[in-house]
Amino acid sequence: MIKIGILGDIGSGKSFVAQNFGYPVFNADYEVAKLYKKNKNVFNKLKAKLPKYIYSFPIKKIEISNAILGNKNNLNKIVKIVHIEIRNKLNNFLKKNKNKKIVILDIPLLLENKINNKKDILVYVQSKKTHILKRLKKRKNFNQRILKIFRAIQYSTIYKKKRAHFVIKNNFTKKSVNDGINNILKEIT
Repeated sequence: MIKIGILGDIGSGKSFVAQNFGYPVFNADYEVAKLYKKNKNVFNKLKAKLPKYIYSFPIKKIEISNAILGNKNNLNKIVKIVHIEIRNKLNNFLKKNKNKKIVILDIPLLLENKINNKKDILVYVQSKKTHILKRLKKRKNFNQRILKIFRAIQYSTIYKKKRAHFVIKNNFTKKSVNDGINNILKEIT
């Protein structure tokens, strides 16, 4: 099985690129959102660690945002609890798809949390900063301060691009992304 890890800046279109490969995708952001909505155990752990912020189930995004903005250490507390669950979900995904030729890992902290292996192929999604900011501002609950906090815990885009085996220039058209994907697939398969 070939594992392709998708790297890039927040809002660069990593999920869009991942979905267009046409192979099974593990989307960590989607899995985290599901945990907040459906996992009572995660809720209880977060509530115990952050009772001032986490109080309703399903967990609302605003509660998570307020916890992160309330104290910079709160993000680490959240990540520690959520990360274990996401690792388990990733392992289940890999087992379920073990006979697939290729799987795509859309995990924002792939390198930071050392989730990738040396054999994995890394693809960096490059987008213009102006396009990224325009897209981020359209997101519901967009918050510049939270964006800064998340960027602070991630490796720099320069580092990610250096680590990548391939770069896809994403100008947010299906054609540019698919051309990049097709070139990569030709080289690795």
